[in-house]
Order: sequence, then structure tokens, then C-alpha cells
Amino acid sequence: LKGLLYLQENKFFSIVSFLGNGPSGICLSYLLSGYTPYFKRDSLHPHPILQRKLEEAPDVSILDQDLEYLSEGLEGRSHSPVALLFDTLQRPDTDFGGTAESVLTWWHETNRAVPHLVLGRNAPGGAWHSIEGSMVTLSRGEWMGLPDLPFKDWLKQKRRGLRNNRATAEDIAQYYQHYVMKKGLQKNFRCGTIVTSARKVSAESISNHTQKDLQENSDSLWNFSEKSMEVFQVDGFFKTVKGDKEPFSIYAENVVLATGTYDSPTWLGVKGENLSYVHHQLSALEEAVKNNNIGIMSDPVLIVGAGLTAADAILFAHHCNIPVIHVFRRQVSDPGLIFNQLPKMMYPEYHKVHQMMKEQSAACTGPYECYVSLPEHHVLSFGKDKKCIFQDKNGYQKAYKISMALVLTGSNPNLSFLPNNGIDLAMDSDQPVNPKRNPIDVDPFTYECAQEKGLYALGPLAGDNFVRFVQGGALAVASSLLKKANKNPP
Repeated sequence: LKGLLYLQENKFFSIVSFLGNGPSGICLSYLLSGYTPYFKRDSLHPHPILQRKLEEAPDVSILDQDLEYLSEGLEGRSHSPVALLFDTLQRPDTDFGGTAESVLTWWHETNRAVPHLVLGRNAPGGAWHSIEGSMVTLSRGEWMGLPDLPFKDWLKQKRRGLRNNRATAEDIAQYYQHYVMKKGLQKNFRCGTIVTSARKVSAESISNHTQKDLQENSDSLWNFSEKSMEVFQVDGFFKTVKGDKEPFSIYAENVVLATGTYDSPTWLGVKGENLSYVHHQLSALEEAVKNNNIGIMSDPVLIVGAGLTAADAILFAHHCNIPVIHVFRRQVSDPGLIFNQLPKMMYPEYHKVHQMMKEQSAACTGPYECYVSLPEHHVLSFGKDKKCIFQDKNGYQKAYKISMALVLTGSNPNLSFLPNNGIDLAMDSDQPVNPKRNPIDVDPFTYECAQEKGLYALGPLAGDNFVRFVQGGALAVASSLLKKANKNPP
């Protein structure tokens, strides 16, 4: 495997190891493989101050410039300055419906490559392989693309157009796999990998035999001869073609957490939630319909949550004429509700769900059959007899008989491989890491963890929840790692 120094049986050394091979991991691998962005001469960025800054050092790669200086004063739909910077360099006026070309040009400077290894459970693309293939994405198709290979150009080759400017999850999963092959990154990827532990160890604690190997080869790496130095030990296993588990240990100077948040659905923590008719994934509803376990004549399906997955479940049930009771904590007019942030024209189906939520509450019957909305309610318990009890904001309780329940209130990352589940790394170190409420605390211009040097976090773990914006984090990490490499040239 490229990016690895083989030490002895199932033990390796790598300068950088990434845990996770979704869009963040793929983008970072591209940037660490020597692909280097420069400002394209004679191009004009619509943001005049940024244009002036870019013209100051056209011969210096964006990776080597001061990202804080370049991103100062940019505004947009992300809280991350570097995310806004990289996005506006690639898609200058996309938020205003424009299609201006990227102001970047890419050079492949192989001497700048940093050896690295990308570990992932699935094929490159991460959780996009686990999402129902026909699901249409929330983001516009061109926002799903990675650097220097526009998504719509790839779709054209497939002789497909974008429906309403949006793409299916299957398209995106295929595009990410194609990207890795096309850019020649596959040598850095190891799929079918489960990581069980990642922790810092001192160079002294590594067995003498391994240490000797490292020191003999240290001229090809960074300065590893200091006994006091600490490295990360990443343990886990590879799944072989035969289905066996082959253990490994990787020693890495830097580790990048890019595992996303698709792993563990959030539970409500109420009585009866572990009963067999209560589910936490949309696929359970699709499965039940396919197996004819529920249909038009069934008791209603309960859907809990007011995000897009809950909306997808409502649309699916509506399409199959299955009755739905929809329970959520917020008011329908709450500005924090995702539906109140989406343009109607681009998202007609979600706008329809929002209308149903407004017009079809239990208090007043609206035009939609087979659907009842219970805003500002929460579930108190699930009974063995499939009776579910809710409570409204005034403390009044209601009971409904249901056929199955889907609790779709988001998901949490699985960081069980980190000491204390990674809680010590979060903004609030008393609470679990959560992409929306409690992300990992990182430096905004390097994405290095505030609590652990050499450890970086990307994507949802660092609070960047859209593919369009995870790429700025990759730019920040690559810039930081290249500076480290220059301090200790091989």
C-alpha cells in the first residue's frame, strides 16, 4: 500500500492516516497527492476584495497562502471561513444562481505529495453507499462535486440530466468512486477496514523491534528518532475477501477523523423504545411495505422528527397511501426548522410536507387524507400493545394505536475507537460529540483539534454538514500538514 512503510507483520508506519473515506477524506487525499491549486491568471472573481488579494501572489499556491487573510470578510451559508473561501474559489457566484467558472487552476506537483493512508468501511464515498439509492439529494448537483472534476460533466458522460438541478444518492456514490480512480488516488485507499482504537503512545512504548525498523527508515520519513516523541497508534482489522478479519496496527504522526455521523441514529430515551415495532431508520418502513407487513388498511405509522429524513418517510408513506401520525417538538413556523430555510421552487416535495404539517394538525382537518400532524408534542412511551402516548406543550396526553414507529431525529457519530468516545475533544467536554450542537473543537484555519495536537477533524465532526463545505476543511488540513512537512523536510 502506498503511503505506508511496512514494519513487520501487520504493523505499518504512515505520516498521515485518515479514518473515513467519504467526500472529506477523498478531497484531502487529492490535496495530499500533489494536486495543487493556484489562482488562474486573467480570471475575475465577483468579490473585488478577494480578487485583489488573489492578484497579490498569483505564483503562490492557495495551500501556501495565509488562509485567514484570504477568507477575511467572506459571508455565506457556512460558519467556517475556509469553507466559504474554498467554495467561492470553486463556485464564485453559485448562491446567486450564477454559473461562473472556478478561478482555480490545478497543477500536479508530485514532489509535494505527503504519504497518507485512507481507511474506510465501504467503497470510497463513505455513507453515500448506505443511503437509499433513489433518494434525491438536498443540495444542488453541482454542489456535490469535488475539485477539478465537475459533477455535471460526469453526469453528461453518463447521458443523464439533473432532475431539478439535484442528483440521486446512487449517482453521487458512483461519482465519488469514479473520482478516486480518475485522479489516481486508489493506491492510498484501504476499504473494508474497521478501526477499533486510535490513541497517542510514546515512541518509547513501541516495541524495540518496531522502533528499530522506524529508526532505520527514518531518513525516508520525518524526524522519528527522538525517544520523547509521541505518535498515534491506530488498531483495527481488514476484512478479507473470504470474510476473515486480519488485525493491523498503524503508527501515524497525524490522524484525521473524517468518519461522518451516519453511524448511530439518535434515540429518544423513552420507555418501550426497544420494542420490535420501534425503528430508527427509514429503510425499516421500505422493508415493511415491500413485505406487505403494512398497507392502506393498517393502523397509522408514527413518524417522529422534523428533519429531512422524517420528510422522506412521510413522502414515501404518502406515496403508498399509508396513514401517518407525525410528531415533532418544534412549532411549524420555527425558523430553525429546515423547511423554513429551503427555497420552494427548488424543493417542491419538501414544501408539500411542510404544508401538510401546517394544515393538517389534529386540531383541524385539512385537505390531506391519511396524515395527522402533532406539532409541539413529544413521545412519553411506547406500549407493548402498540399504543403510543404523547404529551403536548401544556401537559395534555393523547394515546394512539399505531402499526410501527420510526424515530428519525438525526444521528450521532460513533467515536467508540477514541478514548472516552472523543468527548474530551468536543466544544463542551461534558457532552457527547454532535455535529449540530457539540462539534469537535478545532482551529478554524488548520482544523487541528484544540485538545490533541496531530489529530484533525473534518466534515460533520467539525460542524461542516454539507459536501459543498467540507472541502474547505480539507484545504485547511492539507495546508497545515504541508507546513509541518516543510519544517521537517524528508
